This record gives sequence, structure tokens and C-alpha cells, in this order.
Amino acid sequence: MSNTSNFRQAIREAQGQALVGPNVISNALPYLGGGLVLTAVGAYGGLGVIGSNPAIFMPTFWVALIAEFVLFFVARGIAEKGNNSTALPLLALYSLLSGYTLSGLIFVALSTSGVGIQGVGIAALGCGATFIVGRNIGSNLSDEDGLALAQTVRLGVMALLVVLVGQLLFSVFGVYTPSWLEIGISGIGVAIFVGSAVVDFYVLPRAYRDEQYLPAALSMYLTYINLFVFILRLLIALNSRD
Repeated sequence: MSNTSNFRQAIREAQGQALVGPNVISNALPYLGGGLVLTAVGAYGGLGVIGSNPAIFMPTFWVALIAEFVLFFVARGIAEKGNNSTALPLLALYSLLSGYTLSGLIFVALSTSGVGIQGVGIAALGCGATFIVGRNIGSNLSDEDGLALAQTVRLGVMALLVVLVGQLLFSVFGVYTPSWLEIGISGIGVAIFVGSAVVDFYVLPRAYRDEQYLPAALSMYLTYINLFVFILRLLIALNSRD
């Protein structure tokens, strides 16, 4: 799912509508897969920087994060106007930068006893399993259930965002989240984005036409990247308890 304002608009457009893009998800899947592959390439590059020249990783991380943030809004806006040829390279660059900024978390996972490469694999497999189950459930939701779940997930995403901002602000002042609370936050994050994966299969065909496959792919990409992050955070927290 994309940011909350875009999600609210998608829900409003979905209310009471029949499918406007019955094939939009199928059209989006190759681009979703390509974006995830580029993210893996970006993460591999970030891990290489951490291993070979760790002193430059944090400065480049912040540059990449800011560029990623700007690219998200620019590329999404272009894609939603239907200019796919211009949006596609921007989204490819966004995926690479997203992988680079994820490499720090992946490095922590690889360095945590009990997580390691198998934990990264579990997080990736969890996303794949969620896609399969979410597609089956979300594609068959009634309008009443689909809208109710969409509203619930939207509120959950907003609440989670507030918590994460609070975590960040506390960490600036040297106050870090205890392991038990990190486990709770990460577990809730996993549940929210599992729900988001189900909602995508209900909302996207009602919000986007078949030719709007790039914004649909971006919405799904964000869902699975966030799910991957929270599964990995949960595994790290479970193996790093005080």
C-alpha cells in the first residue's frame, strides 16, 4: 500500500464501484518482481559498502534516503498520470535506493545470532506466502468486508507511523526501545502489512485501470517491503531479548 493519503483516496474510489481494472494486478506483477530484484541488488551493494568502507555508509545512507523519499512522490505522480515510459526508470532507481537503505537492517540481521541468512530467507518466504494467501482472500472479499478491512488497516498504518516516529525521536535523545516493546511493535507491524496485502487485492482493481499498472505495482511493492522489514525486525528482536 502507498502512503495513507493515497490509500484514503483509493478507498473512496473503491466504494460501491465494480472493477475498473480487472487485469491491473496481473499487469503489475512483472514490474513488482523487477522492483524487488532491483531492491535485492541495491541491498547487496549496501552490504558491500558496509563491509569494505563502513565509514561512508551512514553519509551515503542519508543521501539515498532523501533521494528515495523525493523519487517516491515524483515517480508516483508521473505514473498516476499514465506516463509509464518516464515513470519506469524513476521507479527502478527508487527500488535500487530502497535496497541500499535496507542494507543496514539486513546487516544487523546477518550479524544477529539466531537470525543470519536464514532469517533473511524466512522474511522473504513470509512475503511470498502472504502474497499467495492474500491474493486468494482479497480477490474474493465482499464489498462490506473489503471496505471494513481497508479502513481497519488504514487506521493501523497511521497508528504504527506515530509509534515509529516516536521511536525515532526517542532514539535521537539516546532512549531506545526495550526488547519486549520492540517485539510488540514489530509483531503489530507484521499483522498490519499482512492485512494490507489482502486489502491491495480488493482495492487496486477498483482504484486503477488496467493501464495504470505502475502505480499499482508501487503500492504492492511498498506493502511487501514493509512486511519484509517488520518480519526481519521481529526476528532480530526475538533473538536479542534482554
